[in-house]
Parts: sequence; structure tokens; C-alpha cells
Amino acid sequence: MSNVMEELLANSSFAELKSGSIVKGRVIEIRQNEVVVDIGGKSEGVVPSHEFADINDVQIGQEIDVLLEKLEDREGNPVISYDKAQQKKNWELILQNCKEGAILPGRVKSKVKGGLIVSIGVDSFLPASQIDVQPPKNLDQYVGQTYDFKVVKINTERKNIVVSRRELIEEQRAEKRRHLLEEVKPGDVRKGIVKNITDYGAFIDLDGLDGLLHITDMSWGRISRPDEMVKVGEEINVMIIEVDKERERVSLGLKQTTPNPWENIERKFPVGAHVRGKVVNLVNYGAFIELEDGVEGLVHITEFSWTKRITKPSEVLKVGDEVEAVVLNIAKEEQKISLGLRQLEANPWEMAVHNYPVGAHVRGKVRNLTTYGAFIELEEGIDGMVHVSDMSWTRKINHPSEMLKKGDEVDAIVLVVDPENQRISLGIKQLSVDPWEEINTLFKIGDLVTGKVSKITNYGAFVELQNDIDGLVHISQISEDRVEKVKDVLKVGDEVKARVVKIDRDERRIGLSIKAAQYDEDKLAEEVAAFDKIRKDQDLTSLGDLLDEATNK
Repeated sequence: MSNVMEELLANSSFAELKSGSIVKGRVIEIRQNEVVVDIGGKSEGVVPSHEFADINDVQIGQEIDVLLEKLEDREGNPVISYDKAQQKKNWELILQNCKEGAILPGRVKSKVKGGLIVSIGVDSFLPASQIDVQPPKNLDQYVGQTYDFKVVKINTERKNIVVSRRELIEEQRAEKRRHLLEEVKPGDVRKGIVKNITDYGAFIDLDGLDGLLHITDMSWGRISRPDEMVKVGEEINVMIIEVDKERERVSLGLKQTTPNPWENIERKFPVGAHVRGKVVNLVNYGAFIELEDGVEGLVHITEFSWTKRITKPSEVLKVGDEVEAVVLNIAKEEQKISLGLRQLEANPWEMAVHNYPVGAHVRGKVRNLTTYGAFIELEEGIDGMVHVSDMSWTRKINHPSEMLKKGDEVDAIVLVVDPENQRISLGIKQLSVDPWEEINTLFKIGDLVTGKVSKITNYGAFVELQNDIDGLVHISQISEDRVEKVKDVLKVGDEVKARVVKIDRDERRIGLSIKAAQYDEDKLAEEVAAFDKIRKDQDLTSLGDLLDEATNK
């Protein structure tokens, strides 16, 4: 009889062994995946190798406690478990010595649905959410590993224990965070790991303390997205910019770890210098040129060309173009540089004084009409403007379209040249002599004249005479009979004969009388005297008012 059997019979009979009881056994064989144990029964039981923390520690002849799960299986062999015996023995010990909140070492045994099984003497459950600060995707990497765990829940009835590793990690991080907040100060440079990237920046883990690296503090140059500068998991050096101990917030900077390119900007890019750069952005008002990392200059749309009319920067440039430009101005505090493209060429307006001297006779094509005048193209990019007041000596021009249309070739005289403001004033009427300068040689009071009615007003009619001069026939001078409405008697285009009864050179106006066309000298003299009294009428203050009223209509 074996020694094991003798001991079993000495303490209790084999018949008294019950399922669920812990019995002693002896290791009699160690196989590849299992250990054979003799518990004194008709046959031996086997324990899977994985139930032992280290199979190398198990020796033949070693006495161990096992849990007898069944007296016999289908083949008549006892079903035993070393692990369950340990757990059953340890459960009471755990209940006595372990409370919720206790920290115990444990070994991850296996992966189950929703988490891991951890042995802390007994099996406990580690939910996946409690494994780490960020729930891992792959749980297999933890099986077989040993960690410290915090007991978060004990259910004595169900013999269930829930543990957490995350809470320990967070407590350790909180302690590190408190320590770092006391330690760090603005200006410090620290190593950190890129933890997360957002639209506005990246969160950097400074070994327990998270800091925000805003997109504006990533580069001295232009970037559109944070991931252009950093990648998740990357280790980088950052500078502490601001520390808020109350909110436990830290602001970080990446660009501050390198020299500010604007420090010696005036020396690198002096005003007047020719520089080269790459077009990095086009906007409605100009183009941004990158001169070096972190330094951009703006070419305003007005600085593209001396003469060409640029409406959109994209007409001239595209993003990525390498261009040359001239530095016009530097605002270091605002970190702005003004550049010019047209300054690379001679300014044609500087030659305008010589090419278009005052009094010169010029010819050009009508490029555009506005309410106040017409623009005449003298050469590409250089226009002269004829104001409506310089179109005729004798007529009040309301709109240049009364005399000109787009595309017309016209002659004019240069009146004013202003190269600084890029303006040339032209005149058309100056091509001829002002007829009012010699009005006394053209008309005399009493002259019988012929002309066509050009305008009708409530107070009379304008008659077009020679030399483009208009005379006014007051309503009282149309007929011997009383005229209620001028349009009942006269119409535009009617040819009439009339006598000159008033010449006002200063006011540039001529008064006519149709009814006096047949008068003799004496009668005419009376009519001239009567015409001079017109201004006393309550409805007519002056002949000038009539002209203005007719013009407005």
C-alpha cells in the first residue's frame, strides 16, 4: 500500500471524501500540459498546467491541496482543481484581510467578455474600462502580466470581486500632476507625448500633466491644420507659456522653442530691398508671399502694376509661384511686411509730365463714361479724364453720353498733369476758341437771327444759334397774344426768326424775342426795356434760373 493511501486511511476513509471538499494529494507525474496527482482514490486526477503560477516550481512527490470537484468522471477518474482549492482557501483570508479600496498585486489569468480575470489569491474581474486611462483595443497583451490593482467592490454572497488598474493610474497621474504644477514655470522646456489632436491644437502629455498646444503656437509660419506639425504618439519638446494652478491648466508653445524670425526683420529685409518668395495665399485684396518660415509679406492689389487694371490677384499669380518683389514697409510689432511687384519696373507716370505736358494736343479712345466725365486712353494704363464742364463752351452737359460714346476716337488738350495721384485732366472745348470771348462780334442787340427750337420750358424756349450758342425766348416774347403754355405754340425742331434783345456776357446768356422780329427801331427799344424787367416777375428770378430749369428737365 502506498504511503499516500496509508496517510489517507490514517486520517479518514476514502469513502468520506465529498465533492467540493479540499483534499491533500501528491504529485506523481508532470506531463507537458498537466500534472498527475494521487489523492488516494481508485485512480489519479489531473490538474492542467496553467493552474500553477509557474509549472517549474512543481516537483514530483510534492504535496498539494486540491479541490475535489467530482468523485468520478465518465471514465471513473476524480475531477480535481489546484486553482479552485487555492481560491477556496484564500476566499476566507481575503474577506478577513481585504477591504474595498485595498491595493493588492495580481496576475492577469485570462480574457473574458467585457474584461479580464485577475488572480489576487482569488479570481477577480477587471472591466475593460478599468484597465487603463484609455480603454485598450487589444486585451490579449495583458494576459500573464502582473500589476497592482485596487479593490473597488466585494460581493460576499456571490463571492465576486471587482478590481481596477485605471484608478491607481489616475491617482498616480493626479499626484504627478500636482507635483508638476508646483514645479513648472513659464519659459521651461519639457518633453511631452502628443496625446490627442483637435481642430484648434493638440494636447500634450507631460508625464502626467496634460497641456494644450494651440495651433497658433505651433509654428511661426502659416499652417492650416495641427496635424501638419505633430502626430499622435510623437515625442516633442514644448515650452511652458502659462500655468493656471487653480484650473490645473498649462498652455504650451512649440514655435517658442525656436528663434522668432521677426526679431531682426529690418536687417534681413530692409525697405527697398529686392526679395524672393513663394505665393502661399491669394485673397481679394492681394497675395501673401512667404519670404522664409514664419515670415510673409503682402502684395496689395494696388501694388501689382503701374498701368494694368488688376481686379483679382489670380489674374497675375497662383499659389506656389516663385516671385520677386520689393519691400515697401515693415510693421515689426504687427508682424506685417508690405511688398510691391510694380516697383520692379519704371513708373510710367513719372514720365507723364514729359510725355503729356500742359497744353499738348493729344488723341485717344474713349475707354469709359461716368456721370461726371469720360476717360480717354492715352496709352496702355494711362488715361486722361475729360470732365463734363470741359466738353462745351456753350452747352451745359448733364452726362458725357450727350457728346461721346465708348470707343470714340477724340482729340483733347492737356489741362493738368498730377503724376503723384496718377491723374491727367483733359479738355475738349479748349480745342476751339470760347465764342463768348468774342460774343460782341457775333451778336448785337437788335440783330435778326434764325435758329431751331432745342428745348421747351414752362417759361420759354431755347433756340440754337450759330457757334452752338443758345438764346432764350421768354414766354412773354413769343407772341403779341398772351401765351398760356409754350408747347401750344412752339415745338422742339421748329425754325424761328427772332431779334436779339439781351446779351449778358458775364452770365453767358442771350435773350431773344420772336414777336419783335417785325418791330421797327422804336418799338424794338421798348421791347428791350421790357425784357430787362423780366427778372422782376414773381415766377422768374433770372434768365439763369430759366436755363437751369430747362437743363434739369
